[in-house]
Amino acid sequence: MAVAVGNSRRRWYSCGPTVYDHAHLGHACSYVRFDIIRRILTRFFETEVIMVMGITDIDDKIIRRANENLKVGHLLCEESAPFPLWFFEEAINWMPIWIGKIQDIPRLPMNISPVALARIYEEDFKQDMASLKVLPPTVYMRVTENIPQIISFIKTIIANGQAYATSQGNVYFDVNSWGERYGVLTAVSPDTQGEAVDTDKRHGRDFALWKAAKPQELSWSSPWGKGRPGWHIECSTISSAVFGKQLDIHTGGIDLAFPHHENEIAQCEVYHQCEQWGNYFLHSGHLHVKGSQEKMSKSLKNYITIKDFLKKFSSDQFRMFCLRSRYSSAVEFSDETMNDAKNVLQAISSFIRDANAYIKGQLVCDPVREDVLWERLASTKVNVKAAFADDFDTSRAVAAIMDLIHHGNRQLKAVTKDAVSPRSSVVYGSITSYIESFFNALGMSLEERQVAVGGGNTALLSNVMDELVSFRTKVRNYALVLPEATEAVQMEEGAVGAKGPKQEQKEKRRQLMQERKPLLEACDSLRGDLAAFGIHIKDRSTASTWEMAEGGRAEQQAEEKS
Repeated sequence: MAVAVGNSRRRWYSCGPTVYDHAHLGHACSYVRFDIIRRILTRFFETEVIMVMGITDIDDKIIRRANENLKVGHLLCEESAPFPLWFFEEAINWMPIWIGKIQDIPRLPMNISPVALARIYEEDFKQDMASLKVLPPTVYMRVTENIPQIISFIKTIIANGQAYATSQGNVYFDVNSWGERYGVLTAVSPDTQGEAVDTDKRHGRDFALWKAAKPQELSWSSPWGKGRPGWHIECSTISSAVFGKQLDIHTGGIDLAFPHHENEIAQCEVYHQCEQWGNYFLHSGHLHVKGSQEKMSKSLKNYITIKDFLKKFSSDQFRMFCLRSRYSSAVEFSDETMNDAKNVLQAISSFIRDANAYIKGQLVCDPVREDVLWERLASTKVNVKAAFADDFDTSRAVAAIMDLIHHGNRQLKAVTKDAVSPRSSVVYGSITSYIESFFNALGMSLEERQVAVGGGNTALLSNVMDELVSFRTKVRNYALVLPEATEAVQMEEGAVGAKGPKQEQKEKRRQLMQERKPLLEACDSLRGDLAAFGIHIKDRSTASTWEMAEGGRAEQQAEEKS
């Protein structure tokens, strides 16, 4: 997608979750990537985004999950004692479900309805997105709150000749009637779908718009009998209800391109009688577990929940992980790739802290080539904008930022002598301000200290550390600065039989050094102790600075438990 400059508003529909369980890291990767794109549009291209997210709150998986809880409840409430043989047979079959769900938060009641179950996991999803700093859409829209609109949408498609109802109460989209216009997104030929033919379909490639109700299943009245919507019609109806016959951006995982988005296009173009309904379809690449070509998914049981992930890593670390690849590419998840993202964040934070130390006069350097840094900053801004305009190439934009940091670091070389040349505070202030605003715009705080304090009191921790390091610096300088020794004394240190006041001054210095040695050892000990918590003190001549490593104490605790 090439980003057009000067268009002030975009209509965006996002396929939301089917809320029957906790969201996992594969979901997180998709939603974080699209959140980054949304932020790029609003912050770097000054585009207003109106985003609608559909929540699928009625679905086969939701009904199945509610029935699983109900079945377990019936087993546990059996009054006969001792339990009959069939109970133990069923218990063996259902044990994986009990074990897999025992840690679920919130706990689900045994007789929960599909709608109530969906509400619980919808709220759970929203909390996960907030933890990942994903901006909420302009509005969430649930399927169950748009049933009349869906029925009306289906009736129009039937009236236009592209759908048919069956005697069993199902309604299907007639793919044959749409001809060559079907498959415009993915170039998939309907003849090669290989779909199993249901008894009441005209053709195997036809897909359901309305599903007849099964016994004791949640349903709604319709002209075709009791039933519920098919999956594809939900998003078509909701997006059309808000945006009409023209949509700018539609997003979802790559696995939604076919058949979901392909079917959405067919439905909407029939309903609106238009040539092109959606302008841009953006699909995020799969998240693969290391060593596997399969995507992370619940059905494959190879997933990590967002909650479990955030016990070990921070949202900023995951966002950097996402930034380092194109949104449309598959990406491999492992401890190694996450550590790579952590190291990048650490390099950025280290540069910002060193630059701030230089600005404050705590880091003494040789004269800085300001003209070179100003030129690098200007070219970085141009390169970042160009990368974002090229289908939101975040990896190239981050590389441009890291190149700027590299050139900034090259001139931040500490010297042991006091410098008399003026500091170039403005250029380094401009560089750090741009870098911080860049990452803030993309949803990152660069405040890795949050991990060590559980996400709160960050400013308090920073102030306490500043005072602690300042006190340690005073102690260290006191221990290092001894009474002045004349050059004559230094020259005679190796002379044999040196006597008199000079020898006494030499002995006095040695005595003071011995007396103050415990102070230096205490300073070194404090530095070592703080390093264990991820806080690193850097001693620079007569000044010291500090920084916190990505992960901090939380990372150490995770290592201790493993």
